[in-house]
Amino acid sequence: MTLAGRRRTHGALALAGIAALTLAACGSSKSSTGNAGNATPTTSAKSSSGSTQTLKVGFFGALTGPDAQLGINIKNGAQLAVTQYDASNPPVKVELDPFDSQGNPAQANNGAQKMINDKVVAVIGPAFSGESATADPIFETAQIPSVSASATAVKLAQNGWKYFHRVVAADDAQGPGDADYLVKVLKDTKVAAIDDSSTYGEGLANAVRSQVSADGASVVLSDHINPNGQDYGASVNKVIAAHADAVFFGGYYDAAGRLVNQLRAAGYTGTFMSGDGSEDQRFVSDAGGAPAEGSYLSCPCADTTSSTNPAAQAFVSAYRAAFGTPPEIYSAEAYDAAGVVLAAIKAGNTTGPTINSWLASNSYQGITKTIKFQPDGNIVGSTIYIYKVENGKIVQIATTS
Repeated sequence: MTLAGRRRTHGALALAGIAALTLAACGSSKSSTGNAGNATPTTSAKSSSGSTQTLKVGFFGALTGPDAQLGINIKNGAQLAVTQYDASNPPVKVELDPFDSQGNPAQANNGAQKMINDKVVAVIGPAFSGESATADPIFETAQIPSVSASATAVKLAQNGWKYFHRVVAADDAQGPGDADYLVKVLKDTKVAAIDDSSTYGEGLANAVRSQVSADGASVVLSDHINPNGQDYGASVNKVIAAHADAVFFGGYYDAAGRLVNQLRAAGYTGTFMSGDGSEDQRFVSDAGGAPAEGSYLSCPCADTTSSTNPAAQAFVSAYRAAFGTPPEIYSAEAYDAAGVVLAAIKAGNTTGPTINSWLASNSYQGITKTIKFQPDGNIVGSTIYIYKVENGKIVQIATTS
């Protein structure tokens, strides 16, 4: 599945660490696999300079299901980085090994075990916070570093895990920024906060609820919906009865689209805002087009479609050539998440623990930002970007900091 969405590049920083990765869209070597943890990777093919190894790096995220587009965006970004890396003919090649979680935390145990059985040396993902909460402690025990491009739940970095990393800001930056934008910029003083009860959605909505109150406005409704439900009439009626002048939804684009559609159908004319889980063109189509118009969305990811940065332009061109569509939300973050793992491998690290040690002590210049991990796995630095649906397209309009 592809989108004809807007052109996206992320960040305005030069990609120093990708200099060795050519932009030809070549296939990766798949002649053998390596081992995770402390094991030694398997030798595959011979070259004039000696032996060549092939390691497996896992991808963990939704490729099917209602929120699959987010996972597809991430997998494509990671695959592009791996393809370019292998095209440079390194002594250690890499194969991307995918697991389709369907965005369902109930699949996370199976996914983590697949990664272990497949002997991956690192994982790009998990994509969603709920599945991360289940899979990451398993990766911790197996000594397999994970680098998520999109899991933003605050609690993920509060478990003392050493093998957990993410290349985006957490919800304790995004949620307060969203609340500040609603109250201080849009001047909304009565906010209804609704979530889908997921680890991600409820955590983000709770951060908004707290900051709305801290900003001197009122949370006039706190409600939850079933993300798989079709009729949100009860919540819509509560919003109208509470006279809310803004609705914030914590969850993913599929449910967000249905919710805003039903709000507008009921005559609600107030502000609608959601977070990065909804910042995808599918939000507009799932809402039925016009009902999404004027909605606000946030993301710890930038859209720099007008950037003249050569690395960003090269990324967009290579992504289009490989997948027939421009990169979308978190494609570039996944490219960087894979890039930092590949940099560790290029530096001679071929096991989970040695890759993890490299991640803990080095920085990497990506196309979205300079990637440097804190001891808890969080990225150093954070900026939250505000988007708006204008003429059916999601466009970046501001930042919250």
